[in-house]
Amino acid sequence: MNDNKQQPQQLNIELSEEVAQGIYSNLAVITHSSSEFVLDFVRIMPGIPKANVKSRIILTPEHAKRLLLALQDNLKKYEAAHGVIDLKGGHEPGLPPLNFGGPTAQA
Repeated sequence: MNDNKQQPQQLNIELSEEVAQGIYSNLAVITHSSSEFVLDFVRIMPGIPKANVKSRIILTPEHAKRLLLALQDNLKKYEAAHGVIDLKGGHEPGLPPLNFGGPTAQA
């Protein structure tokens, strides 16, 4: 009897030392067109009115939805283990407070 079952392919993902360090971001700007989603990750610092994009990820709409579902699943698991994540009020949803809750910078 001929067994035509295919073995699942294994994907080897390499992570360079530089990429493994990661890039800290405390703001994401998301835009889209009919064919892609663009996620710009930004690091804003207290008292500095200018910020630079640190990383840009471009996704197809299908991959953007897969990312959303994966994030929802991971947030659910995180909150089950560590408690509900409290989003602090007092600012527009989706934007971090620009004062970061600390003292105002002075010269």
